[in-house]
Amino acid sequence: MYLPTSIFAVFFAQHGLSQYFRQHFLDKTFKGIYEINTFDLCLLVPYFFVLILLATYGIHRYTLVYLYYKNKKNRTTEPDQKFPELPRVTVQLPIFNEQFVVERLLQAVCRLNYPREKLEIQVLDDSTDETVDVARGLVEHYAAQGHPIAYHHRTNRAGFKAGALHEGLRSATGEFVAIFDADFVPPPDFLQHTIHHFTSTNVGMVQTRWTHINRHYSFLTEVEAILLDGHFVLEHSGRARSNVFFNFNGTAGVWRRQAIEDAGGWQHDTLTEDTDLSYRAQLKGWKFIYRQDVECPAELPVEMTAFKTQQARWAKGLIQTGKKILPRVLASDQPFRVKLESWYHLTANLSYPLMVVLSVLLLPAMVIRFYQGWFQMLYIDVPLFLASTFSISSFYLVSQRELFPKTWPRALLYLPFLMALGIGLTVTNTCAVIEALIGKQSAFARTPKYRVESKRDKVQVTKYRKRLGWVPWVEILIGSYFALTVSYALQNENYLTVPFLMLFVVGYWYTGLMSLLQGRFTGLSLSSAESHSKPFPVGV
Repeated sequence: MYLPTSIFAVFFAQHGLSQYFRQHFLDKTFKGIYEINTFDLCLLVPYFFVLILLATYGIHRYTLVYLYYKNKKNRTTEPDQKFPELPRVTVQLPIFNEQFVVERLLQAVCRLNYPREKLEIQVLDDSTDETVDVARGLVEHYAAQGHPIAYHHRTNRAGFKAGALHEGLRSATGEFVAIFDADFVPPPDFLQHTIHHFTSTNVGMVQTRWTHINRHYSFLTEVEAILLDGHFVLEHSGRARSNVFFNFNGTAGVWRRQAIEDAGGWQHDTLTEDTDLSYRAQLKGWKFIYRQDVECPAELPVEMTAFKTQQARWAKGLIQTGKKILPRVLASDQPFRVKLESWYHLTANLSYPLMVVLSVLLLPAMVIRFYQGWFQMLYIDVPLFLASTFSISSFYLVSQRELFPKTWPRALLYLPFLMALGIGLTVTNTCAVIEALIGKQSAFARTPKYRVESKRDKVQVTKYRKRLGWVPWVEILIGSYFALTVSYALQNENYLTVPFLMLFVVGYWYTGLMSLLQGRFTGLSLSSAESHSKPFPVGV
């Protein structure tokens, strides 16, 4: 879903300003010495082709920022009309091996400020470990207190999360369905802020903004939070305010049951069943509401392996959804602006394989462009650089400014690491995108969470960790390749390029080394997570 890579780095990696500013506007140093040849063209043509494609996605980010501010008057707040009598709501909680966070989830859901006689809570458990006993014990405990909660356990994962939601819906009694993943903590007034939007009979779904319980846990979680803030502030709001399609995020939202059924129900042929259903419902004419001002806290992944798994699932799922849904969108009678935005939304992750191509071409293109001088680059490379670079920085900085008007400048400290981390995700997400393009199916890989909420909590649980095979080694190898480009830059006195080239080195080495370290050190003892995995709520 996110590509915080910067063509700013690529531009400066190839065109060191230190050498060009020593020249005049017309650089004739290599006139008569260098002549373009077929080999160079074979490198530069794909190089510029990739740069142009990436620049178009960068321009799209500018567009989202523009739409966000242009249509600010269209932001959604509390509805004017309210239900005279609250409707019946089913709360679905799909879980799979979530023994460390399920207690927190059920505590929050059972505190929802909504009449019990109008509420139904379904714990949809596909777990294969101790979570079964933990969740069943919690459900029995809360049911004994009078909460309308029931436990549903499947002995198989047919359809994964989409299959669990579909099965739960068959026995659900609510006219509306609220969905929360295991790592979310909905506030007590969540339903009161969302349900009344459905007084408009054409509203099919209401999505709220994710916030982050453990935002300040580590440098990694700070960066993850900025990435998600960009999505939930500028992407969702920009699209919603402009009346183009946007998606349910799989959690922290409420559906009208009729909209789900009218769109064909939950389907599991993609890994982003939420986006798939969203587009099908909107093609049927259902209106979606986004409440940026309604927050629903959740836990961010605290390990690199978990973060990469999450990002790869989103990248693959969006491409799968694009293959499935885009032909329907383009063939529909929707306005051109809706079709164009849908295209950019569902194909954005194609940027990852493009970045791989660019990485391969970087060093030879760097050598060739060194001999071509810099004046022509002022008219070719600079516009591409501007289209791509500042879109990244402005996109995430604007989102922080909107959320934190007084403290947003601190986000500047995280931008270099954000770009490096985005670069480091390239290999993992490229593999996911290619799998989607060739039609390779895979299981729904959950993102493990350990109820790590503050710096006092330490992750010492490796039960749910997964190794990522050969990918970390490739990341380390590519990082070493870029270390060679740093050496080349130093030898040619391109000193200004070094910091930007180091983004590639740090990005690839960091993701690769952290994946190897977290995948190999296993068997550690439980700490904070163990204390939250008891079969009954603490203090209830």
